[in-house]
Amino acid sequence: MTIANSAANSIKPRQLLLDMYQAAVDAVSAAKCLPEYLARIPAPSGKGRTLVIGAGKGAAAMAKAVEDHWQGDISGLVVTRYAHGADCKRIEVVEASHPVPDEAGRKAAARMLELVQGLTADDLVLCLISGGGSALLALPAPGISLEQKQAINKALLRSGANIFEMNCVRKHLSAIKGGRLALACAPARVVTLMISDIPGDDPGIIASGPTLPDPTTCADALAVLRKYNIETPEAILKHLESGAGESAKPGDPRLERNQHYVIATAQDALDAAAATVVAAGLTPYILSDEMEGEARDIGLAHAALARQIARRGQPFSKPCVVISGGETTVTVRGKGRGGRNAEFLLSLATALDGFPDIHAIACDTDGIDGSEDNAGAIYQPDSMRKAAELGLRPRAMLDNNDGYGFFSALGDLVVSGPTRTNVNDFRAILIL
Repeated sequence: MTIANSAANSIKPRQLLLDMYQAAVDAVSAAKCLPEYLARIPAPSGKGRTLVIGAGKGAAAMAKAVEDHWQGDISGLVVTRYAHGADCKRIEVVEASHPVPDEAGRKAAARMLELVQGLTADDLVLCLISGGGSALLALPAPGISLEQKQAINKALLRSGANIFEMNCVRKHLSAIKGGRLALACAPARVVTLMISDIPGDDPGIIASGPTLPDPTTCADALAVLRKYNIETPEAILKHLESGAGESAKPGDPRLERNQHYVIATAQDALDAAAATVVAAGLTPYILSDEMEGEARDIGLAHAALARQIARRGQPFSKPCVVISGGETTVTVRGKGRGGRNAEFLLSLATALDGFPDIHAIACDTDGIDGSEDNAGAIYQPDSMRKAAELGLRPRAMLDNNDGYGFFSALGDLVVSGPTRTNVNDFRAILIL
């Protein structure tokens, strides 16, 4: 018996998959990642003060890390998703809605803009940005109502548009995103610390880049709306067609003193999960940290790869674990419950159809799959047999976008609660 096979025989598949997910989340937590970057930032000199602002699912945890490690006086305001708060003493934490913005987010964004007025060149602004900030920092451009932005946002979320397309539209309908927040801070120095939920980790896309310049245009935003046949109010069409929604552009001298750091990424999470696999005596293979596309299509591709490994030993020898990250999308056609990770996993389940010795997990690193109360779910070789015994119809449930309902019935949802970080999807397939 080989060492690998001996290790495989001692593996508890479900626990290993859950341990990998926890390791991935822990690796990208604000408490772990943020302090070393704070040490690189010089404090204001003389009469300068430090103001902390931010938005995203990790914003409160990032603010808490700043409070714990920053040497000097601080004050400020961050906005995060409901139930994602933290016990901050000097930085105010506001909770608002995600993924569809609400009035709480609008008010918080307006207050943030007011807070940065009148800063001087001696002042420092620490901006804490993480995934989800686009919806949470919702301040419509003049002439556009919050209700109109909500409708556009809902339509984009259902359309299958990717995050780059959605954030392009969001930037050009906003009074604060697309670099506008940084312009409002000028002439203060702005240092932005970011936890990336964006495939490829482009800092200007994370939370729609409120403090970074934006090379996209109003014409690009219009093209996205037309591509997905999004019903668009006349006020928004006029705003974009006139160019009134143009964002801050690269080369703007008001931004030249600013700095930004991406402090945690999907690759960091995948590397931590891979280390957990190695510690268990198995071999990990990371496919990519930036997979995109329809969740069900990515599920089919992963299932085909898993079968090839199991049957042919290609391109990897079993036992092994295949790991991937990124941000899939779901074009909603049904009325079921389920985020993109449940959709991926149900697609994988129907394709594998009980194939032996293959186990899988798919979870969102923020702890919330879409708008549900679970992070994701686990698939096991007997999942389809159990489903049949319960009278479930997996393919019909997939057509109805009801991955949540399927795995809930099996008792295989992963419920972690909010993790207060976010580097998007985490997927792992164990082939024994």
